[in-house]
Amino acid sequence: MQDKSNTWSGRFNEPVAELVKRYTASVAFDRRLAECDIQGSLAHARMLGAQGIIPREDVAAIERGLNDILEEIRTGHFAWQLDLEDVHLNIEKRLTEKIGDAGKRLHTGRSRNDQVATDIRLWLRATTDDVLSRIHALQLAIVDLAEQHVDTVMPGFTHLQVAQPVTLGHHLLAYFEMLKRDAGRFADARKRINRLPLGAAALAGTSYPIDREHVARELGFDGVCENSLDAVSDRDFAIEFTAAAALLMTHLSRFSEELILWISPRFGFIDIADRFCTGSSIMPQKKNPDVPELVRGKTGRVNGHLLALLTLMKAQPLAYNKDNQEDKEPLFDTTDTLLATLEIYADMLRGITVNKDAMRRAATEGFATATDFADYLVKKGLPFRDAHEAVARAVRHAEDAGCDLADLDLTVLQGFSPLVESDVYSVLTLEGSLASRNHIGGTAPQQVRAAVTQARIYLSSIA
Repeated sequence: MQDKSNTWSGRFNEPVAELVKRYTASVAFDRRLAECDIQGSLAHARMLGAQGIIPREDVAAIERGLNDILEEIRTGHFAWQLDLEDVHLNIEKRLTEKIGDAGKRLHTGRSRNDQVATDIRLWLRATTDDVLSRIHALQLAIVDLAEQHVDTVMPGFTHLQVAQPVTLGHHLLAYFEMLKRDAGRFADARKRINRLPLGAAALAGTSYPIDREHVARELGFDGVCENSLDAVSDRDFAIEFTAAAALLMTHLSRFSEELILWISPRFGFIDIADRFCTGSSIMPQKKNPDVPELVRGKTGRVNGHLLALLTLMKAQPLAYNKDNQEDKEPLFDTTDTLLATLEIYADMLRGITVNKDAMRRAATEGFATATDFADYLVKKGLPFRDAHEAVARAVRHAEDAGCDLADLDLTVLQGFSPLVESDVYSVLTLEGSLASRNHIGGTAPQQVRAAVTQARIYLSSIA
């Protein structure tokens, strides 16, 4: 008995087993491509009509039918069928039910191979634009917070040990720069996403006199994929998008780790609004930073999707293979995770309050101005290595005395180098240390203000 529900049933002597149907079906997840599938089909049908490949009246019927189906999908009245395997066959079957033989002519000159590649590119192009918009919003939230704290002193760390004083604004703008690179990567990836595969058919092109450029223009593609084999089998664009997503999530994971540390009582640098935190089922005093913790955790999820896609493609011969059905779930989950993370992160930053006093106290620990002392001695004429040694001895003395370098008497400091004079205290203060780094990229408040201004100019230019 033949299975008449399938478009290829004429080739087989028995129906597809129910277990195989469930195992191979993708309609449960690829139905999110439905609007893109209809968009691509409309452009394809109009091209077929313009080229005289199908009658104009069939094109009109196809347009009416597809627009009716689009409304059914949007209102939740479309009946998805597992037997029809995927989004493409479900829509095509419904179209034929609605308009008859004209619906059967829609697939002329194309294959599901180039059809699905087109759908994914259309969907991912729109998603990339959404990602870029949300990166922009997050960058704005960072700049707003940085502007409030251009001169808020905090310790800068290396090896998670107090290193030198910086301002909170300067620290925050480091993440602005990371996101700026992320935005550049997505914008660049979009160029390679925005190429039309339709017209490659199954793998070799088609014998019909199609006009691929016509379809590309209508769908807003920058051009067509130049090789039919590559057009249907390429998933580089999905991997590239996911790689950019993994790197962006890695940046936010780093930021999250710092927020988690800063909100802990041991640091006490910040507080995160209650709406982004939860309590404990047993410990009533707890306020847990769930959102940044989950961002940190979801980064591993996105990294895993990148590895999955790379592994998916690593041994595939040309051209299309059923393996490629497995590209969608990792890609879809990556985009869902990334978009939600960007949105919640921008909102969370606007709910942060800063404990300036705690940050300042922390900056006075760990001899954060020791490098400034060494630079002071170098400017007095001492070779840097000798200055480094002298300051190291001073630090050891201050540590034993239980005080900061700025608390040592002048005579004590002169014992480490006769070049020390009373003006040394101006460089041993936190403000003096910050002000001395007054160059592009430095942490001096003047430079941080300038960086905030430049960031706003940049954000305005891409709005």
